[in-house]
Amino acid sequence: MNHKIQFIILILFCSFSLGVEAQSNDTIRHEVLLETSLGTIRLVLYNETPLHRDNFLRLVKEGYYDGILFHRVISNFMIQTGDSTTRHAKAGESVGEYSPDYTIPAEIVFPKYFHKRGALAAAREGDDVNPERASSSSQFYIVVGKNHSDADLDRVQQILDEQTGGKATLTKEIRTHYRKKGGTPHLDGQYTVFGEVLEGYDVVKKIDFVFTDDYDRPVDDVRIIKATVVK
Repeated sequence: MNHKIQFIILILFCSFSLGVEAQSNDTIRHEVLLETSLGTIRLVLYNETPLHRDNFLRLVKEGYYDGILFHRVISNFMIQTGDSTTRHAKAGESVGEYSPDYTIPAEIVFPKYFHKRGALAAAREGDDVNPERASSSSQFYIVVGKNHSDADLDRVQQILDEQTGGKATLTKEIRTHYRKKGGTPHLDGQYTVFGEVLEGYDVVKKIDFVFTDDYDRPVDDVRIIKATVVK
């Protein structure tokens, strides 16, 4: 085999290898481990929400979430964290107002991703001051929710029609999921869902059932000890 032919084969091989690598990078889903004071939660991030994914990974790698509290917990609804000032919050202090001074454009991928139990979503300011529904730079919540009857879902659909201009329709499959497995359907089409719980939903439930004060802050602190990118 002459050198010219060898060179062409080498180029083709390298091109094929790069193509395979690029494909695997596109299909890989990053995972984050939250070690909390009540146990470990493993999250997977969606590639269809790249701005939220990359921002979350960067904050995790910087140690932003290490030591902070789940500052807002509402039973049968969700658990929320992401305010770095809670790292040194005193008992009973009202918290949860801080996040770094930027927002992330909404990446709402509904109906593919909806507010099922275990969904990971970005918190945000209300529509009155944030009509574009841009997400908080750091605050996120994990859905707990509850099971819903058909009558519940009919009422929710009416609300969604008003709040989204008819752009968020609960499909037959989504309605079945909410009936059988639960979630928080009234948030659909309005907040960015960018991942979900892979392991440790029992820990999410433990956090969701703790005693809270009048500000929905757990009376006994529930803390993210360390967040780590594991994949």
